[in-house]
Amino acid sequence: MSESISQRLVSLDVFRGITIAGMVLVNNPGTWSAIYSPLEHAEWNGITPTDYIFPFFLFIVGTAIPIALRKRMTNGVTSRVYIKIIQRAATIFALGLLISMVPFFQFNDSTGIPYALKILLVISFSAALYFYLAEKRMEAAIVAGISALTIIGFYLAGAEIVWYNFSTMRIPGVLQRIAVCYLIVSILFLHTTWKQQAIIGAVLLLAYWALITLIPVPGCELTTMNDKACNLAAYIDRVVFTENHIWRQAKVYDPEGILSTIPALVTTISGVLTGTWLIRKDEDTGVRPGALNKASGMFFFGTVLLALGWSWSLVFPLNKALWTSSYVLYTSGLALLTLASCYWLIDIKGYVKWTKPFVIFGVNAIALYAFSGIFARLLGMVRVAGPDGDKPISLQEWIFNNVFLPFAEPINASLAFAICFILLGLFLMWLLYRKNIYIRV
Repeated sequence: MSESISQRLVSLDVFRGITIAGMVLVNNPGTWSAIYSPLEHAEWNGITPTDYIFPFFLFIVGTAIPIALRKRMTNGVTSRVYIKIIQRAATIFALGLLISMVPFFQFNDSTGIPYALKILLVISFSAALYFYLAEKRMEAAIVAGISALTIIGFYLAGAEIVWYNFSTMRIPGVLQRIAVCYLIVSILFLHTTWKQQAIIGAVLLLAYWALITLIPVPGCELTTMNDKACNLAAYIDRVVFTENHIWRQAKVYDPEGILSTIPALVTTISGVLTGTWLIRKDEDTGVRPGALNKASGMFFFGTVLLALGWSWSLVFPLNKALWTSSYVLYTSGLALLTLASCYWLIDIKGYVKWTKPFVIFGVNAIALYAFSGIFARLLGMVRVAGPDGDKPISLQEWIFNNVFLPFAEPINASLAFAICFILLGLFLMWLLYRKNIYIRV
């Protein structure tokens, strides 16, 4: 879907681009065994720069809500507005589930299918996805069809295929949380004032604090948020989803679970309040004074929220997995300060030369996230011969071992792999950008 870039708030696109680039960077190291500590999540309580990324993205989603819905509300809040909101939320939720299911199948290593063909299948499916995102539906259908027929041919010839196991499908996830927060907060925006939204946000944060710290957890001698299993959020996830459908690395909790979505709504609300502030008609005459007032307001409230979040963390620690109330205020404050800096540098001072890569990322953030997630999974799906004919390894591991590891220490090679992954994404998103194609769901 094409859209004039001049109609967008460029500083918000740049902030979104920086955030999604950070997300791709931390999600795709060459090896998970060698990562710089700022590029890892905090083990439990505490915070690292990596823990800023997801709340920043939710904040940005919230900021875009008033900007986008204002255009759709010219004739009032009609059924078409609700339908569009629901459709978009459902699409994002479904995309999250789809990405979690990739690869849909796996060739058994003993089938004897040439490694080169497996690599070609990865490339072909990735090309089909790119053609689809680039709105070249015919090319996408042809490439995907040829790939599918190839797989079917090998299957009919006796190749053993291990299909996706739905009994272990993770139901929560990053895009799923974004979809839920977007849906609820968008409807909230349609029916409340900014003051009511602020009050609702404060009540939700206080209520969540009480729920996590005061409600006893069945089967636990002591209810404490310092225990990954014996906290109310983890208990609800295990009861509702069961262990087979939550984050498989933990099995006792899900960082995008049900209860912790409550404070995540407040992160999105903080973005809505910011978006409302940005589109308001300033009483000052002239564009520049009004813009300066908006920037200074964001700097002020960002500092206030940062201080409140840090103070609250002394009794309710910063914790991304639980999305604690202090974490909401702290990261919302940082998001406000970051957006304010972008707004001042780009929209007020006009320093735009450095922004191009981040604009390219920002206008197609969901497309980049989907492509990077699916491509990374496909690289892990393909198995190639290990060193000296040993047990087969993933194509991703082979690339890391043979292209990056010979030239750097493991931790730097791992970072170099992630940077190259981002550069590949930048090239592909640039191909979309140069044709004014902006993928919106």
